[in-house]
Amino acid sequence: MLCQQCQKRPATVHFTKIVNNHKTELYLCEECARQKGDFKVFVPFSINDLLTGFLDMDKTTVHIESKGLPRCKACGMDFMQFRKIGRLGCQDCYRYFAEELTPVIKRVQGGTKHTGKVPRRAGIGLRLERQIQQLKAQLQKAIETEAFEEAARLRDQIRELERQLGQL
Repeated sequence: MLCQQCQKRPATVHFTKIVNNHKTELYLCEECARQKGDFKVFVPFSINDLLTGFLDMDKTTVHIESKGLPRCKACGMDFMQFRKIGRLGCQDCYRYFAEELTPVIKRVQGGTKHTGKVPRRAGIGLRLERQIQQLKAQLQKAIETEAFEEAARLRDQIRELERQLGQL
């Protein structure tokens, strides 16, 4: 897509402006975006800059430098290299950098456990665990309200699901 203003360069900036419930979208090249007076700040950034910015917000920087840099034994990447490029070297880096990454992941994603969709074929065990947790919450409510027949039914259902989970 070409810049909507100059019609010469590719549009790499997308502006959305909403005034009095009227939405205006502009697709501009970087040069035209800088010249546009309506927009106060134009600061290009990358995802790597965003990630390393989150890392810089963490108070562990002094801690890391004082005790020595953690290093992934699988790929050899150290934590400062990760901070510089914003990407981990391999899947084992998550384990070796867990202490430094956990607060960042919690801050960005709101937790460290996956809560999104699970693929049907691959996530049978995870779906069963989630279903068991939901049933346990229902069981607790049934016990609190003294609905003992419902509680017994839920208990049996939980046991059956736990048996299925054990067979996986």
